[in-house]
Amino acid sequence: MKNLALHWKIIIGLILGIIFAFVSSSLGWSKFVIDWIDPFGVIFINLLKLIAVPLVLFSIIKGISGLHDTAKLGRLASKTLAFYLVTTITSVTVGLLLVNTFSPGTAVDESQLTDNRIAYEIWAQDNTIEILDGKCYLCDDQYASRIEVVRELMQTEAPDAALLSKMKSAKKTKESGPLQPLVDMVPSNIFLSLNDNGLMLQVIFFAIFFGVTLISIPREYAQPVIGVVDGMNEVFLKMVDFVMQAAPFFVFALLAGVISKMAGDDPNAVIEIFKGLGWYSLVVLAGLGFMIFVFYPILVQLSVKGMTYRRFFKAISPAQFLAFSTSSSAATLPVTMDCVRDNLGVSKETTSFVLPIGATVNMDGTSMYQAIAVVFLAQFHAVDLSITQQLMIVLTATLASIGSAAVPSAGLIMLIIVLESVGLNPAWVAIIFPVDRILDMCRTTVNVTGDCSVATIVADSEGQLNRDGWSALD
Repeated sequence: MKNLALHWKIIIGLILGIIFAFVSSSLGWSKFVIDWIDPFGVIFINLLKLIAVPLVLFSIIKGISGLHDTAKLGRLASKTLAFYLVTTITSVTVGLLLVNTFSPGTAVDESQLTDNRIAYEIWAQDNTIEILDGKCYLCDDQYASRIEVVRELMQTEAPDAALLSKMKSAKKTKESGPLQPLVDMVPSNIFLSLNDNGLMLQVIFFAIFFGVTLISIPREYAQPVIGVVDGMNEVFLKMVDFVMQAAPFFVFALLAGVISKMAGDDPNAVIEIFKGLGWYSLVVLAGLGFMIFVFYPILVQLSVKGMTYRRFFKAISPAQFLAFSTSSSAATLPVTMDCVRDNLGVSKETTSFVLPIGATVNMDGTSMYQAIAVVFLAQFHAVDLSITQQLMIVLTATLASIGSAAVPSAGLIMLIIVLESVGLNPAWVAIIFPVDRILDMCRTTVNVTGDCSVATIVADSEGQLNRDGWSALD
């Protein structure tokens, strides 16, 4: 075990955690797992988040201070954002093609679809929402008896507290002005920004501003500050090394806790959850799998000479498995930077600039999930979305993914906004709640893989890719 590569140790920890969770659940030990094992998984995520924010701050400043050229910085930024935009739009488009092709929302009884459609029309009528597909079940006498049943059922449904909280957050986001994202990017107090992982864009803004200012002042004044920044950066990188030594054990605790919370003392509960939303889950997983195993490897191989499928995945696998375990791009960021810099040979300057921005604005997996989820929920309620509405989904999902915090399940809040943008009931997100946690783990893996791909491509285009260590990946 001592000589085993880290990614294999993480895989073993992940598999053992899942097996242990199912065994303990069947034996009625779920409370023990949640009380005595899961906290170590929480500690692991907290440690990674503890490192992530200051590491982003100091690594970006270090990267910019080493450029000595603001024109180069502008070129690096434009390439980074352009590639991230392309991969996000591709991801949303693939998601829409899959969900329209396989129509997972229609895989229910006709009577259920009818009731769902009636419930949608009642909601639209009560909220003065225009129905655009031209159908009207409320106008049809053959559904009169069902309309009364559905109406009574809707009146007895109690609102879910977690759902109300997410809808409140989404409403606040939606009601803000068009330039609010720009306002939110600029911190009024950097220390408060450092205290919240959801404010990573503010940390990035401050770091870029600080770094550009640092290279704009005389070198004799800048050098002492650069020395401190370099030293702090090395300290936090060493923290990553220390934490990763125990990663397999932490991953075991994390997965055991996640499954135990879902299953309780009935391991069949997790299976039943996936059976209920089976087709939807399969379509999401197919789309995410396409991005990870087809789109990104081909993109990197076509763009970077000498890169092979095997080399790429062997280099970034520790970050991928950690992303799957933590469901957080921000928490995984220190390890992602380590993999890209040490395994793929991306320069420190490019790694320090491209990856922190990617962990914040590049949410390919999240945007694909939003596109699939919206169309699935529309199909589930017998609502036909027009081409215009689906183009609106592409636009809104792309913009919403940029605004998603790099933390677990933040995409649900943005999904509410996407649903409202095409006139659908935001409360429908409750339907996909049961499988969101597992799918969130998968889409975070896509996000991190996309970050690694873009960092490698940008580094190669800038002549900052060291291929010397690639032979060790074969």
